[in-house]
Amino acid sequence: MSQSYSHNLVHCIFATKDRRDSIRNPEELWRYLVVVAYAKKIHVVAAGGTANHVHLLVLLPQTIALATALQEIKANSSRWMRETSRLFQWQRGYGAFSVSESRREMVAHYIAHQAEHHRKRSFEEEYLEL
Repeated sequence: MSQSYSHNLVHCIFATKDRRDSIRNPEELWRYLVVVAYAKKIHVVAAGGTANHVHLLVLLPQTIALATALQEIKANSSRWMRETSRLFQWQRGYGAFSVSESRREMVAHYIAHQAEHHRKRSFEEEYLEL
């Protein structure tokens, strides 16, 4: 094979420090995360979450490692969030789970419906299940 091909679809989850409800406008943050990712050549398939955590379904290019991608996304968004909330911080670490192309739409739907999902199950229960 004379060229390289990769298809790295990853469901990423990260939370605010101490899981505080410090994301005042989640939809605005999701839009910002998409812009940051796009600047790094990362395609965001879906973005969602609640006031204390974020879910992203991303398609990583083969030229960037997952850890580097999430470090960039979290650092840039944290800096942006601190412009309106001085105390904002992301919790250290993240969850990242590979997703097969056949499950792409199901995971995107799950991410888009986080608010109703968390009426039934807490973030901690959800994370342990994943």
